[in-house]
Amino acid sequence: MQGEPLPSGHSQDRRVQRSRAALMAAAVRLVSERGTTAISVTDLAETANVSRQLVYLQFGDRDTLLVEAAADLVRREVLPQISDGPEVSRALASARHFAAHRSFYRAMLTGSCTFAIARELTTLFSDLQRMAVRTLFGDLDPATAEHLATFFVGGSGAVINDWLINGAEPLDPEDLANSLLGVFSVFAGIYQRQPEVAPLSAAPHQPD
Repeated sequence: MQGEPLPSGHSQDRRVQRSRAALMAAAVRLVSERGTTAISVTDLAETANVSRQLVYLQFGDRDTLLVEAAADLVRREVLPQISDGPEVSRALASARHFAAHRSFYRAMLTGSCTFAIARELTTLFSDLQRMAVRTLFGDLDPATAEHLATFFVGGSGAVINDWLINGAEPLDPEDLANSLLGVFSVFAGIYQRQPEVAPLSAAPHQPD
């Protein structure tokens, strides 16, 4: 008796995608429900209806799965909404997303994934901050624009993290969006009022 035919490459790809999606959905669900990242691989696998081995095969370890689940959530629910449109709309869309998933992100930002999730969110939102820099400051030389984007993504991330972790219930997305936009507008106003400053390397040498 011949064995069953092996699934085609396309079928295997679809199976991998389904199992990955199921594991990431399980990660978001369990972390949100329990308010902690201390979720066992067994619980994640059982909730996703896959084997423990598949978790390690596809993600390597539990924390990598959790971080990828957060990144996937942002890619699906936030990035499409902030790809264009007014700055206030983009800020509000981001704030509403984080408020809706507060339990998940608060656990991620205070648990075993703290450094990894902060780094991943910084990467994901870098393009948004580059757009904000262009809107607020206009044309800048590429190096200055990139440094400002890095500065703003780190600073806004710290504000959002504090809001998620310590903010009073219920979180107010409009308040966060207005706060972030207010900070950006202050920087824009200062920039517009400042005279051009020569780079440090061009400053006259002071005798000893």
